[in-house]
Parts: sequence; structure tokens; C-alpha cells
Amino acid sequence: MKTMTKIIAGAFTAAAIFIGTNVKAQTTPANKLRLGIGITGGIPTGNAHDGSNFLLGGDARLQYGVSNNVALTLTSGYYNFFAKTYDQVDGTTVKGKDQGLIPIKAGVKAFVAENFYLGAEAGVGFETQAHLYGNKDTKLILSPGIGYANKSWDIGARYENYSGQSNSYGFVGLRVAYGFGL
Repeated sequence: MKTMTKIIAGAFTAAAIFIGTNVKAQTTPANKLRLGIGITGGIPTGNAHDGSNFLLGGDARLQYGVSNNVALTLTSGYYNFFAKTYDQVDGTTVKGKDQGLIPIKAGVKAFVAENFYLGAEAGVGFETQAHLYGNKDTKLILSPGIGYANKSWDIGARYENYSGQSNSYGFVGLRVAYGFGL
């Protein structure tokens, strides 16, 4: 256990030194706005994995440069969890019900090396279809991520979690976006 603690402490120390000495300018300079239009594909997790194998969505992200290394974000769009097809006892197949979600998230992107960033978002998600219990719920969204952004493209990987009403699900996904300054 002590060896593992030392390895983790060493990794954090190395990361802190790297971040502290190699921070470069981001793609959104301080006091500037940028808009990115993206598409996200992902693999459902939690309770969503039981009824879905794939997520596809689109979004728009407004980004404001607070400094040359940090940007604030505001993101909204639509995600669709595509339902699985189930084999019945009588040999027929039945397709489940897709679940849609409209996220509204605020976040931060911290550029830790030239063009590379760590990000975090939080917000709410509104389900667009009633689930088995007849409800369309509102979910708390928490989403950490990492990515690469240049003047035109932003490619990021993230885990996004939706929780509330005793039901938790999410996805692990990849977002590819085209961005431009405003």
C-alpha cells in the first residue's frame, strides 16, 4: 500500500511541475468569445447501459477566455440514447424506447500544455421521453473531461453522469467540434 501511495504522490508531483512550467496560450484569448458546434458519440453507462448500446448527440458550446490559460464554457444541445433490440421468448424481436436528453451545462477549461486542456462541466439535463415509470425527469449533470483544441477544432473525451430521482446513468464519449471566434 505504501508503494502505491508513493507512486500516486510522485505522479501528482510530476503533473504539477509539468503544468506549472508548460502552460501555453489557449485557442480563446482572454476577453474573447468562441463558438463551437460539435457532435458527440458515446457508450452508455449505469442504468442507461441496460437499455442502450450507443449515444449520439449534437451541441453548441460558447467559450469565453478568462485568461490565456482558462476559459469558461456554456453548452447545450441534444443527446439520444438509442434503445436496444430484445429477443422475445416466441422468437420475435422488440425494440426498446429511445431516451433523449437536453443538457444545459456551465464549465471551465484549463489549458495545461499547448492546445491540451482539462475540463469540467456541471448543469441540468431534461429527459425528453417518459421512462418506464411514466416520468420525464430532470437530472444533475457532472462531467470531467480532457481534450485537444486548436484554432478550428476541439476534440475531447469525457465521462458525463446524470443523477437524480433514484436513477443514475451517463456515458463515456468523444466530442468533435468545429469552432470559430465571435
